[in-house]
Amino acid sequence: MSDTIFVVNAGSSSIKFQLFSVDGRGRCDRLMKGMFEGIGSRPHLSAADGEKTLIDRSWKANEIDGVSSALEEVVKFVREYGKGRMPIAVGHRVVHGGPSYSAPTIVNETVLRQLEAFVPLAPLHQPNNLAPIRLLLTRQPHLTQVACFDTAFHRGHPEIADRYAIPEDLYLEGIRRYGFHGLSYEYIADSLSTAASELVGKKVIVAHLGSGASMCALVGGRSVESTMGFTALDGLPMGTRPGQIDAGVILYLMDQKRLGSRELYDLLYAQCGLKGLSGISNDVRELLASSDPRAKLALDYFAYRIALFAGMLTAAMRGLDGFVFTAGIGEHAPSVREAVIRQLDWLGIELDDEANKKSALRISTPASKVGCYVIPTDEEQMIARHTWRAIAEHAGSNVREMRA
Repeated sequence: MSDTIFVVNAGSSSIKFQLFSVDGRGRCDRLMKGMFEGIGSRPHLSAADGEKTLIDRSWKANEIDGVSSALEEVVKFVREYGKGRMPIAVGHRVVHGGPSYSAPTIVNETVLRQLEAFVPLAPLHQPNNLAPIRLLLTRQPHLTQVACFDTAFHRGHPEIADRYAIPEDLYLEGIRRYGFHGLSYEYIADSLSTAASELVGKKVIVAHLGSGASMCALVGGRSVESTMGFTALDGLPMGTRPGQIDAGVILYLMDQKRLGSRELYDLLYAQCGLKGLSGISNDVRELLASSDPRAKLALDYFAYRIALFAGMLTAAMRGLDGFVFTAGIGEHAPSVREAVIRQLDWLGIELDDEANKKSALRISTPASKVGCYVIPTDEEQMIARHTWRAIAEHAGSNVREMRA
């Protein structure tokens, strides 16, 4: 069996994982993918190699008491699948790299402590991203681990795009616009050469629409602006997050409603967005199936805000050549795409209704001034590539030090 790289994307109640073979040139081919879900309630581990099921096992809730014990079962399965051979490295998605980390980084105890300091900036994601790293550092200290950051792809923004209108000392402290979903945007940027060659080197908006949602402006394959900022609360409305909101609303809730930090945290991260607007669900599939007018309001609002931010990103690039939908909603909700594009007809986008209904690669007409595409994202593939490059560069630097 060739060398392998193990990719982990851990959440609060699930661990998504994939295993990739890697050759000497860094080509990463997916061997299998799986998920451990229902941690704390209905623990279930599944994995497949294409259509072939490799494992499908459930436990009682008290048999898997947290992410640590779930990860141990995952590692045991991966070792059995690899016939005793461990991967040469593990790549992790880490949402926030803060001001210090702008590239994939090999993790040691010092790096991990610094990443833990960014937990308040991504409280939904960062603790769960870091938990497997901490566990593997303890149990498998010689196994190379690489943190791949959702913020890194946006770090080349011009300063004017990343600033808030706040005092200089706060900016130097790290209060600035970071942007997120960078691994997804980087994958799409790399995919344009094969999926939409007409957009290579052009001005493109990518809409990553899922439970978490954001948009990114690409010029020549590089991020120049994003809808998200200091935290993953900003920009578009999301499943349970409000997106852009007047800071005065927060002050009002604190002063007049006497909400404390924990209550605000729960409100902004768990009770707003599509769930708050509809009063029904944060799941777009449920909202699309509902006849309740509040569900329609939530979906209309979602499309309206996407269109508004598309105008902002177009202004940042001073033009637009292409629009790409990706992630769960972007890839699988034709009616949402249609609602967005109808509001962007002023940009010269013409929707091909049949292509859109089929979620075809290109969903705009040949006459459309702006090419509109649906391109599936693959963050795990991006993590695998970054992990290989990080360990290759590390090995190269060690050789150079030995020769010096």
